[in-house]
Amino acid sequence: MKNDSELQADVLKSLKWEPILNTAEIGVTTKDGLVSLTGIVDSYAKKLEAEKVAKSVIGVKVLLEKIEVKLPKSGIRNDAEITGEILIGLKSNWMIPEDKLTVKVDKGWVTLEGELPWDYQRVAAKNVVNYLKGILGVTNNIKIKSESQITIDQKAIKDAIARSLSIKDNETEVIVDGTTVTIRGTVNSWYQKEVIERITWKTPGICNLKNELVVNYFYVLVV
Repeated sequence: MKNDSELQADVLKSLKWEPILNTAEIGVTTKDGLVSLTGIVDSYAKKLEAEKVAKSVIGVKVLLEKIEVKLPKSGIRNDAEITGEILIGLKSNWMIPEDKLTVKVDKGWVTLEGELPWDYQRVAAKNVVNYLKGILGVTNNIKIKSESQITIDQKAIKDAIARSLSIKDNETEVIVDGTTVTIRGTVNSWYQKEVIERITWKTPGICNLKNELVVNYFYVLVV
């Protein structure tokens, strides 16, 4: 089990290992497995990368990400230009159905709205935006409205999770309530938590997912 200082040091080392990040811009504090990221970066992509890196470190149970994006003058673009580029990106992505989404850009902050049949399409839509120049942040308000009339099979979800090579000795509780699925249990990494979430979102008929999995990295050492 890592103490706060050890966990802080590991997160900082992992951030430093990423070529696009400057650790002088990012502050890291830790308390009993809770990690807080603060600071100012010059692109939304760096903010996303810092969060991704911190989640990958063993020992991180909860992550609070409070990094602010402040664009340099050379990175500032007008909202109309950003909107046009996003619309082109959405239209050119074969995974995203046409004419299902609306885009609003307010001083560099992007809001996506609409309804899509699958979560992977919602993820693809946000990925169109994530690495564009001039973005300060993204609010993904896209809702999932499944076109499937199939009743959600609880056992099928559990079987799909069990088939994953990334999930070992895991007891995930799956609760189905209409088109909403809740997953509970303990996992040994944030990566496992996200893998189980992605697998569950592939369920035919699902519209809502509540991921209540708890990350407890030393759980794997006890089993």
